[in-house]
Amino acid sequence: MIDVGLLSPVSVGHDAGVSDAAVLDALVTAEVALTRAYARVGAAPKSAVAEVASIFGWQDEQSGCRGHGVALGELVAASVAGGNPVIPLVGALRSRVSAGAAVWIHRGATSQDILDTALVLVARDAAAEVARSLAATSRSLAHLARAHRDEVAAARTLTQHAVPTTVGARVAGWLRGVDRARARLDDARAALPVQLGGAAGTAAAFAEHLGSPEAATELIDAYAAELGLAAPDAPWHTERWPITELGDALVQAIDAVGKLATDVATLSRTEIGEVAEGAAGGSSAMPQKQNPAASVLIRSAALRAPQLGATLHLAAALAADERPDGAWHAEWPTLRDLLRLALGAAANAARLAGGLRVDAAAVAGNLATTGGLLVSERLSIALTPLIGAARVRDLVAAAARGDDLGSLLRSLPELEGTDVATLLDPAAYTGLAGTFVDRSVAASPSAPDLAEDSP
Repeated sequence: MIDVGLLSPVSVGHDAGVSDAAVLDALVTAEVALTRAYARVGAAPKSAVAEVASIFGWQDEQSGCRGHGVALGELVAASVAGGNPVIPLVGALRSRVSAGAAVWIHRGATSQDILDTALVLVARDAAAEVARSLAATSRSLAHLARAHRDEVAAARTLTQHAVPTTVGARVAGWLRGVDRARARLDDARAALPVQLGGAAGTAAAFAEHLGSPEAATELIDAYAAELGLAAPDAPWHTERWPITELGDALVQAIDAVGKLATDVATLSRTEIGEVAEGAAGGSSAMPQKQNPAASVLIRSAALRAPQLGATLHLAAALAADERPDGAWHAEWPTLRDLLRLALGAAANAARLAGGLRVDAAAVAGNLATTGGLLVSERLSIALTPLIGAARVRDLVAAAARGDDLGSLLRSLPELEGTDVATLLDPAAYTGLAGTFVDRSVAASPSAPDLAEDSP
């Protein structure tokens, strides 16, 4: 065991589905499903297929093969000579069944058919788990946005106080990002196809074995049905859109939770203190610290994921001829690493969002830090027609130097009768923040869950 997560704590406890053992299960599943597809189109004897399915632990289209007895360590060692694990796998599988059943294992297929299909199976199940974590994150954020809909806070641009916003509006932004990423991931997952093209993507061997091109087309459809995957219009040995589209969706998902984590890490700083994680981490040297550990882990994934997505695109662009010479091989660990990060980041995001606490006193204290300067934009809009832009700038500059902005405004004869307190009230200058919260929550797939939770 080289990597069990010691240096990747974000994924610990969440990445068993993309382990070498899981990939091996998927490889065996892909091979057994092909024999079953031959039976489905009436080519392979049912007895031979039943033997293969029984010996290698076929469960169903969702679970595939379990307890197949293929030794992972031996397969790994034998994979080096041919450059991929399918070559020795085929020999291992055929050696354990009768001669009549062995001829249906890997019949007409190429290594890329099996390995691509296996990685798609692993990716399908991992992406489903990521989507479940994103859904849990969405539910928590929707609750939080609704609960803090009208709690006024200081918006920050380029690190500085800018104008008023609300806690709810900020959370609704996180919610929209998570929901959009989840939708894109669901689409990419639903589109994942099997791979079955034979030696150079023409399916000629299948047509020869079955007697016609039409029968070969039926076999591809049957193979997809056996695995619960999409049937492709054509093999995609060197047209790698299924991998790049999934990779992009995974990166977007990690981006979305990365934004959440970045804001939480900032807002939980000691000098800001507006939010806190429900289960903060400690320090080995400073016992007073309550570190935003989940946010830190998520950010570590968000910093790594884009480069993995870029590698998938680079491999797709350099997928030469009808079988890539290295570009395909570069995809395998890259996709697995990206899935691993997405699994960990999304799971930690669900935990983070579910326990996130808002400190109303800290929010209010920070809101008051700059006095009326937070509504300088409003003052410029409201007062320029009355006293001119230059005088407005002078008033704001004086307030920035320490003068009381309210007193300055009340001293102006042009503002006699004006409700200065309302003019300076941040709560009166949040624009459509509440509307955006309502729309974001209503549009979220979590909305039905929220309705069920309402009294």
